[in-house]
Amino acid sequence: MIYTVTLNPALDYVMKVGALRFDDINRSKEETLYYGGKGINVSVILTRLKIENKALGFVAGFTGNELERMLKEDGIDCDFNRLKSGSTRINVKIKADTELDINAQGPDISEDEISGLLKKLDEIKEGDFLVLAGSVPSTMPADIYERILKRLDGKGINFVVDATGSLLLNVLKYKPFLVKPNHHELGDLFSVKTKTDEEIEKYARKLQKMGARNVLVSRSKDGAMLIDENGGVFKIGNAQGKLVNSVGCGDSMVGGFVAGFTEKNDYSHALRLGAACGNATAFSEGLAEKADIDRVFELLDISKS
Repeated sequence: MIYTVTLNPALDYVMKVGALRFDDINRSKEETLYYGGKGINVSVILTRLKIENKALGFVAGFTGNELERMLKEDGIDCDFNRLKSGSTRINVKIKADTELDINAQGPDISEDEISGLLKKLDEIKEGDFLVLAGSVPSTMPADIYERILKRLDGKGINFVVDATGSLLLNVLKYKPFLVKPNHHELGDLFSVKTKTDEEIEKYARKLQKMGARNVLVSRSKDGAMLIDENGGVFKIGNAQGKLVNSVGCGDSMVGGFVAGFTEKNDYSHALRLGAACGNATAFSEGLAEKADIDRVFELLDISKS
């Protein structure tokens, strides 16, 4: 079983405006409401690939009710902890002659409510996967990822961590199954620039020495590189296609990688499916559908060194 955790999910309210003005009222031409959150995105991809999973995290208020309703309507299995007060945040995205994003802070979360989530995570069994993705909201302790992994350490759970900076570095001692920085984030961890294959491999191996079992580095237009726990180095490029959307591509790659590994227990297949999911989302208005993933999968080739 695969579990994803989204600590601060959101409803994204996207408004399309002809031209954004600051001296008069702006009137929208079109509005769309989406659910959002990195862990939720991973769950969506897993569900579309027909991989059993469950989305966990926190919801609150009437916006939390709507988030759950939308997820269940799309067949996403979720079991969120409900907060006593506040509301799940709404992020406003304005698309005009320029783009303007306003992300809300989210509700306050008490220590008792954090404890409720931790107790639920105690039910995860040996061999299961737990995906922690995204930044920690300012309303929660900055060390929450570390607390989660410390609590579950030694139970044989496969941790997947898609985070940056100290959030990532502080959990490496718990030997996560997979970490997925992009090449900029990888360099930032060591205060360097990583541009070449050799530089990326060098610093990915440093993460392995610090505890990560597998390091998947997304490289934007240059595809991705995987340094696996057996010493293998796999590289994959991108498929040809029109870039439509950059939101959720990394989350899609994580979902596809975990799905691929659970299917065949093979890192090459996992990387190929992960890249296919990331590419397919980049070519779509939203997160990729299975038919698009299957099509892109056939276009990708992997090299191993």
